[in-house]
Amino acid sequence: MLRNFIHSVWALCLLVAVVQGQFNFFEHMFGGGQQQAQQQQGAQNVPSDSGRYQKMWQQSQCSNYLCPGTLACVHFPHHCPCPHPDVEEKVELGEGSAICVSKGGYKAGEAARKIELARKGLL
Repeated sequence: MLRNFIHSVWALCLLVAVVQGQFNFFEHMFGGGQQQAQQQQGAQNVPSDSGRYQKMWQQSQCSNYLCPGTLACVHFPHHCPCPHPDVEEKVELGEGSAICVSKGGYKAGEAARKIELARKGLL
């Protein structure tokens, strides 16, 4: 008798799990899961407000040049580091100016080579 009861409980648990799985499948299939994901993503986004950046800018102490992208204090504007050095490469253009561009290819200096080719009209 106890054995039949345990089998019945296991069968009931299995049935509940299968039914719940089916409902989750259909919910995601018809967009219910997408709506929930959008709500969670929306809660993580920071509103577009430059106040926090302005506060950090005003609190920064620099006697030379304060880089606008990184708030690094450097001697000259073209010495500013790239904000994302893992994926950007700094290319000096001459006359004290520099830009940060996406790294191109697998070789060091690939982006600078392409910029130079473009400046010569060869790319």
